[in-house]
Amino acid sequence: MSSQPQSYANHAKFTPIYHFFASPLALVFLVWSLTRFFANPGADTGYVLVGGLALFGVTAVSRLSPLRVQDRLIRLEEQLRYARVLTPELAAKAEATLSPRHYIALRFASDAELPALVEQVIANPAMKGKEIKQQIKSWRGDYFRA
Repeated sequence: MSSQPQSYANHAKFTPIYHFFASPLALVFLVWSLTRFFANPGADTGYVLVGGLALFGVTAVSRLSPLRVQDRLIRLEEQLRYARVLTPELAAKAEATLSPRHYIALRFASDAELPALVEQVIANPAMKGKEIKQQIKSWRGDYFRA
């Protein structure tokens, strides 16, 4: 757990091994293999290009798949929280209206300011996650994510 309280300014999460090593290296290898293939087309450079595409694809999916699961879990956690914090009518409206991106942004709102923010998002479903997070005054940090 971080010694600094989480806020809008510092809530973004970077995984150094992915963001600064694996992903850039896979992209560099893909660009290099594309360059080699177009400079000298052939079976050997074609195999390297297929390997570069596979490596880049595996790298991307290895990050995106857990994020999708995390998004689904956040949605479930927030629906349970809404049932506890919101009125039954507002919780039902939220479930019918809110997108996964809304749930993800609203998870940072304190219980006290959640009902007003949910009503605001229901009234304006085009709101982006960034806009929602910027309106949160009492930030509820997410310290359990890996």
